[in-house]
Amino acid sequence: MTDKSQIHLLDDPTSLKSWLKNNGQPAFRAGQVQKWLMEGRAEDFEAMTNLPAALRNELAENFAIWTSTIAKHTVADDGTEKLLVALADGGRIECVLLRDGDRRTICISSQVGCAMGCVFCASGLDGVDRNLTTGEIIEQMLKLQRLLPADERLSHIVVMGMGEPLANVDNLMAALETASDSDGLGISPRRITISTVGLPTAMDKLTRSNPRYHLAVSLHAPNDRLRNQLVPVNNKIGIDKILAAADRYFDMSGRRLTFEYVLLGGINDSIEHARELAGKLKGRPALLNVIPYNPVVGLPYSTPSQGVIRAFREELEKANITIKFRKRKGDKINAACGQLRRSTPPAISIELPTSKSQPASD
Repeated sequence: MTDKSQIHLLDDPTSLKSWLKNNGQPAFRAGQVQKWLMEGRAEDFEAMTNLPAALRNELAENFAIWTSTIAKHTVADDGTEKLLVALADGGRIECVLLRDGDRRTICISSQVGCAMGCVFCASGLDGVDRNLTTGEIIEQMLKLQRLLPADERLSHIVVMGMGEPLANVDNLMAALETASDSDGLGISPRRITISTVGLPTAMDKLTRSNPRYHLAVSLHAPNDRLRNQLVPVNNKIGIDKILAAADRYFDMSGRRLTFEYVLLGGINDSIEHARELAGKLKGRPALLNVIPYNPVVGLPYSTPSQGVIRAFREELEKANITIKFRKRKGDKINAACGQLRRSTPPAISIELPTSKSQPASD
């Protein structure tokens, strides 16, 4: 953890270069520290054994690597692992490691809570507290990476955890630069997805500044009347403006769009809903990612039956919509956004287990 006199190293990496220069240290030391951090081998400066002992002590006095701790670590039968992370100011966020074949995907948060108000989501039940810093976003990546054995590395990132990513776009972009940099985690931008509820102004900012990543737009309804009920922020926007902003992102990036649709039993899962949704997406080079609802205790929503899911899918396939039904993972560990935080009262935090990771080559 950090105190007020220390600089969060992951939040301001350029400060290390300046500090080294001002203290007569060679510039290459910054690269050595970065390598230790990104390859997941160092819990603290003391572990960075190719640095002089005196320098390690000075760095520990002036910089903090970690500002958060793990409040809870849960593992599901399917290999999904979820961390409840306690932040320095008492806030708590969630992040997930998902295993699927050779893929090692992490789902990370961008805010403490969420202000979008989606009625079926646990993340926004208590509103939003604040944006995460760049360093707090990177910490999630590194903590999840440290759960992997020596012969594995992270392959994909989805920014689909707590919060609305494009409401914290500047800090998020800085964190993703570290994730995609060859001197960072080395994850291809093609394997990084940003999920948004659909904020056209922020989507356009992303289009202008850095359209390297995949964009996933959470629709959840095929018309404004229903979406206004499920995603209240839609009242001020409207689906057509969101789709237009998504089209502009595609035109600039060339990356196929993804549209997310949480399937709620008896709410948005009828044949007519599927038909209307197909009409909205027709002609767009997009993937529709349908997610059967993961129930949240205290909320009145349920997962549709297998028959309803099958009929919904068949109607979309009949309209030649490219569609994927996401397999639910981690049900037994409250893996849906916000569930673990709400089900776990504040408690004494535990430190991350000793890393089993070793440097990974491309």
